[in-house]
Amino acid sequence: MSAAIEGAALPAALPTAMPAQGQSPRPNDPLRNLLDRLRGPVLALVVPLAALALWHFTTANRPYSLVPPPAEVWLALRDMAFGGINDDAFSATLWTHLWASLSRVYGGFALAAAAALPLGLMIGRVPLVQALLDPVLQILRPIPVTAWLPLAMILFGLGATSAFFLVFLGAFYPILVNTVFGVRSVEPRLFEAAAMLGCTGPAQFIRVVLPAALPSVFTGLRLGLGFAWVVIVVGEMTGVQTGLGAVIMEARQLSRTEIVICGMGVIGVAGFVSDWIVMRIGRRLLSWSPSHG
Repeated sequence: MSAAIEGAALPAALPTAMPAQGQSPRPNDPLRNLLDRLRGPVLALVVPLAALALWHFTTANRPYSLVPPPAEVWLALRDMAFGGINDDAFSATLWTHLWASLSRVYGGFALAAAAALPLGLMIGRVPLVQALLDPVLQILRPIPVTAWLPLAMILFGLGATSAFFLVFLGAFYPILVNTVFGVRSVEPRLFEAAAMLGCTGPAQFIRVVLPAALPSVFTGLRLGLGFAWVVIVVGEMTGVQTGLGAVIMEARQLSRTEIVICGMGVIGVAGFVSDWIVMRIGRRLLSWSPSHG
């Protein structure tokens, strides 16, 4: 009898919580948690560091190379930001040019969003507006921004207004197309449910259409802001004196390849930060959406 009791009590002495298959045996291990957090950033640095190493080994110790090595570009970037190295026309001018490009990119992007969002809502929801405007916009949409450059200079003259207009064009169509797509993707049952609750007519734009189309709208905003940075160089070919695009064009004429690469790098970083800001705002506002939460 006692042996039976001891045999029955024996399993109670065994461990009761065994790790599942594939599960970490020490989920609260601080070192493992740190490694898990660092895994993403480390993987993101693999390709840039490999490209930087390849760039260095293919250009270093070649005085007649048309492409400068990374160290020379880094010195040029430091001089553009703070001066005191080359003391030429590009020294300590980075922040002035960056601010000029930022104002044009965000100004043109804001105007494009203010025009494209309500227009996209109406084209996607009102058949009459779609019949009137959609064919014309679909014809104009494939025209590249570079083709608008001469006409912009004729209409607005040389200067910042033409650059502003070209940035507006670059951001307008991605926002418009994604907004129209989002509106047309709204399930009809949502309109029926809203009508049953007393939401009819124009009120459905605010309470039904816009919330349901918001994921596509934010996708369009990200694409539009990205295209705004893409076309800033073209926009600043209109005779402006400041801006990253103007610096790139001037450095190209002077065969200052390191300054050209510096301008390209600053545009890339600024575009990345801009996209990150829009993405974070979208995640906050769209936490309810499975694809953006």
